[in-house]
Amino acid sequence: MPRIAIGVDLGGTSIKAARVHETDGLVEEHSIPTEAAEGPAHVLDRMAHVARKLGADEPDVLGIGVGSPGGVSWDRTTVTRSPNFPNWGTVNVQQGLAERLGFEGPIVVGNDANLAGLGSAFHGAGQAYDSFIMVTLGTGVGGAIIYQNEIFRGSTGGAGEIGHMTIDYEGPLARSGVAGAIEGYLGHEFISRHAQLRLLNEDTIVTDLLPDGDLTQVTPKTLSEAARKGDAPAIAVLAWAGHKLGCVLGSAINLLDIRAVVVGGGASAAGDLILQPARDTVADYVTPALQDGITIVQETLGNEAGILGAARLAFQCLDSYAPSSGAS
Repeated sequence: MPRIAIGVDLGGTSIKAARVHETDGLVEEHSIPTEAAEGPAHVLDRMAHVARKLGADEPDVLGIGVGSPGGVSWDRTTVTRSPNFPNWGTVNVQQGLAERLGFEGPIVVGNDANLAGLGSAFHGAGQAYDSFIMVTLGTGVGGAIIYQNEIFRGSTGGAGEIGHMTIDYEGPLARSGVAGAIEGYLGHEFISRHAQLRLLNEDTIVTDLLPDGDLTQVTPKTLSEAARKGDAPAIAVLAWAGHKLGCVLGSAINLLDIRAVVVGGGASAAGDLILQPARDTVADYVTPALQDGITIVQETLGNEAGILGAARLAFQCLDSYAPSSGAS
């Protein structure tokens, strides 16, 4: 009988979830607004609602996995100081969902970027590698270390925060407060602000793509659209972003000796407009002994990567607690 789990991607704007077949992937998807401003109890109610819509009370659903921004406890139950949820503090997501659903199978929680990496490892671009570094370019910059198809978690569960690795100790502050962290360059609002200032006196079609030509409305998506039409200033901004990405990836490769990189998230939709400058740059920041075989590829699964990874975490939890064949 095929195993089914529910994967949940908890975002600040929406909760996206799906029934997931262990080998075939997504079976049924559903999305609802998060309504995060209403507080954690309300968000847990919303999560339980979407899980019921996807059959959490049906016997073929064996586990539930949840991907959330923020720190996740080692036992995969609790989220602490999630950046997208005001006044959350520490929330036991596992307990909250179990109480609301009466669900007796495993409910496990992981960092959303880590689970995007796990989803990529089993269903996306990461399938080609047993070990790789995942980078997600979105509102922030997330990361994951996938080692032999497992999430490397570090000593407390917080490993992989590549967005808070610094490339300039006197650089701009990221949301974490770390000076020169890559998120302070490539997070959505940061790259948009850089583009706004850089394009102010440029002859660019970006203004033609914005309401009233208002550069304060520029986004990475707008830049990508203009760049694909050959707009040189937009191409230059994305190349600047790719160069910064290559700098931080060099440090990550030096540290981990993992030479495959998978890049996902909204801004990764620019594809080679960002990734090729990163490829051109990265070797300059990697020690010669580690330069062979460096690969940077795009993840095209989008939000599905996180949902699939959340379900995969539930399957792995089921396997870790399965009785051995020699048990009496």
